[in-house]
Parts: sequence; C-alpha cells; structure tokens
Amino acid sequence: MLVVMDHNATKEQIDTVVKIIEGRGLTARPIPGGQRVSIGILNNTGPVDTSLFAGLPGVKEAIAVTRPYKLVSREVKTEDTIVDVGGIKIGNGSLTILAGPCAIENEAQAFTIAEKVKASGAHIFRGGAFKPRTSPYSFQGLGEAGLEILSRVRDKFNMPVVTEAMDYETFELVEEHADIIQIGTRNMQNYTLLKRAGLSPKPILLKRGMAATVEEFLMAAEYILERGNNHVILCERGVRTFVDHSRNTLDLSAIPVIKKESHLPIIVDPSHAAGKREQVLPLSRAAVAAEADGLMVEVHHDPSRAMSDGAQSLYPEQFDVLCRHAAAVYDSFHL
Repeated sequence: MLVVMDHNATKEQIDTVVKIIEGRGLTARPIPGGQRVSIGILNNTGPVDTSLFAGLPGVKEAIAVTRPYKLVSREVKTEDTIVDVGGIKIGNGSLTILAGPCAIENEAQAFTIAEKVKASGAHIFRGGAFKPRTSPYSFQGLGEAGLEILSRVRDKFNMPVVTEAMDYETFELVEEHADIIQIGTRNMQNYTLLKRAGLSPKPILLKRGMAATVEEFLMAAEYILERGNNHVILCERGVRTFVDHSRNTLDLSAIPVIKKESHLPIIVDPSHAAGKREQVLPLSRAAVAAEADGLMVEVHHDPSRAMSDGAQSLYPEQFDVLCRHAAAVYDSFHL
C-alpha cells in the first residue's frame, strides 16, 4: 500500500503516519517526490486497512500497490528518479555516457584512456578493479591497487568513477573509492550483496542478469531500495539466447517496458551485449533511439593487448564517432 500525503503536509503529519504503520509491525518507507511525499508500506502479508489513514491530517489518499516490486514501481513514485553523481544527473532527460576499459591494468593505461574518452564527451569513467571471469586463469583485476588508480583518475580528470563490487567482503573497500558501485550480471540475484548495497550512501548501478526476466530485474532493484538506497541505475546488457553471432542478445524492448513500470533510470551496455567491436556503434544508436538514459561503453587505446574483453573494446577514434552519432540521434528526438 501507498499513503500519499498532501503537497503541503508537515513533517509532524508525515511522522504520525509513519508511527501508525510501524505500530502495526510494518515497515514505513517515506518516498520524497517533486510535488509531495508518499509513504510506502512494506512487509505486509495481506491488505492494509485504508481506514487507518482516512481523515488523518496531511493525508491525500491511500492506494493499493498491485506490482510485486513496490518501491521501484511507478505506482509508488510517478516521476522519474534522477541520480546525481558529482553533479552529473542520470535520468533527467539527458544522455549520460560512461566509458573506459573493461579492466584497470596500470595507471598509464587508465590515464591515457580517461583523457581520450573525456575529450570525446564521456561524463563518467568506468573500469574494473575486481573482475569476475569465467576462467579462474584469466586476469582477475588489480584489486585495491586498481581502486587507488581509479581514485587518481577522478582527481586528475574530474570524472566520477564506476567500478564493480564482486562480494560482501570487499564491498566497503569499493565503497571508499567509487562514486557509483556496480553490481554485475552474475550478482544480480546475490541477495546478501544487494542488501549491503541498499545500506550504502553511494549510487548503485545494477546490471541485468544474463537470463533474468524484467520482473526479476526489478525485484533485484527492490532489494536495494527496500534497505533505504533510492539511488539505483538499471543497466540492460543483453541476455543469453541461442544466437552465436553476438556475445548476448541486447533486449532493447526492455527499455520502454522498464520506463513504463519503474521510475528508475536505465542505461545500456552495448559492449557486453555485442562482444564484438563492430556491433557496438549500431547498438548504441539503437539504444539512444529507444530512449535509454545513458550508455556504458568499453574503450581501450590498444585493444589487441587488453587484459580483458579487448574484442569488444572500441578504439578511442571509434568512441569519438559513437559519441557524435549518439548525440545526433538524441538531438533528433529532442528538438
């Protein structure tokens, strides 16, 4: 259930509603909006009596929430959530570009790529310090040393950084260095990790699982919001199908579906969807046309020597073209 407060409701009136909810052994989650505050009621096993709130000062209405995901639903929050990352806003109607190497290899590599992607128009630098790999013999990332390089990238180039937290044990370490914490595909349903992300003050970038439905994807986001972190960015990165001409199949249809169902921003990772460099540019254009809130693209100045995912990493010159094409597609829809 959702208790919608009047636009001029006072803090005392909101607190009264919260106390009534919690007095019933339920969880109250205030949800600030642009016009008014709503209060989500969680952990109820059945319908909540709307008469509890009828006539209370400051209450506009109490409505049932029919979706299994409550806090991420537009039934609970009708306006778009805007995630602010160091002054860069994701979900405010603009197109945000996140770019960088799959993995941080050394400082010179990170600085070289950061300089080039920023010059082309990237807003946020991406790079993996901890790398979940299919093979235990593949490069696993620099770990803490990689996080420290990311911090120096932020300071030198004035770019927020996003990197993945692979497990509960290293989450706090990643939290110290990252501006956005990524929960990767393989961890989309790692509920312990999602709950920890929900306690973080940092924005969370949640990637769709490689075989997850849209409902499962949104339910994973619900775990994070339920713990109190409302700063969640969803990322469509392709799902595993029967095809072999690309690494995964980019589900562009998920973008309008999620935008209809949820107020959270959604970006697209065409690099992991494609797995092949030549597919990244057309998929990026298509994602922008589908009204994604941003793109996350892998770029490397020397992909043939990349220690991770070189085949899908763009050369800086290709990334420059991508940024220009993406801007042109975006502008054609926002004249």
